[in-house]
Amino acid sequence: MIRIMVVDDHAVVRSGLKMLLDAHADLEVIGEAADGDEAIQKALSLLPDVVLMDLSMPHGKDGLRTTEELKKLQPDVAVLILTMHDDEEYLFRAIHFGASGYILKSAPHEELISAIRLVAAGDAYLHPNATKRLMGEYIDKLKNGAEAGTYESLSDREKEILAKVAQGYSNKEIAEQLIISVKTVESHKSNLMEKLSLKTRPDLVKFALKKGLLHFES
Repeated sequence: MIRIMVVDDHAVVRSGLKMLLDAHADLEVIGEAADGDEAIQKALSLLPDVVLMDLSMPHGKDGLRTTEELKKLQPDVAVLILTMHDDEEYLFRAIHFGASGYILKSAPHEELISAIRLVAAGDAYLHPNATKRLMGEYIDKLKNGAEAGTYESLSDREKEILAKVAQGYSNKEIAEQLIISVKTVESHKSNLMEKLSLKTRPDLVKFALKKGLLHFES
């Protein structure tokens, strides 16, 4: 049984989705939420397998920020963005914030059911147009010699901070050594981790170790 929570600010949409999903023997809607804050609160107590997340919610957090926060608190939950926006900007941001899939509200019911089952199993789902766009961008990057996620994509300052963070220095210590503000260090650190698709300090240390960057000062 796949446990699902539906997040949408329209009660009629939540009701319709619940009826549709509960009609399938392997799907169960265990909770609903009308905004981002309610979604996070309920997800922490209900522990759904999949969260169907609307992007546009006028009150409180939108779907993207809710997804980002929820994935930090519950990394194993699969978030499937269900939206009317067929816009590549929303698509790329949704993936960046941790969504497992992105499907349009205009998609056939069968496609939605299939997408839910896929993300629940740990796979990713993108509607066909979105897949074409992502592939197109990836090919463009290869042609331009600028494939994302590489060490070469970092600035000199980001490479410097990467090495120091991996060596165990705190943000304050790095700021003092480089004569910059702690806020600047935090900004560089956030940017480099995003470029390298790293989530935690251990991930960063492993990356630095592979690149041979851990040269400790005596």
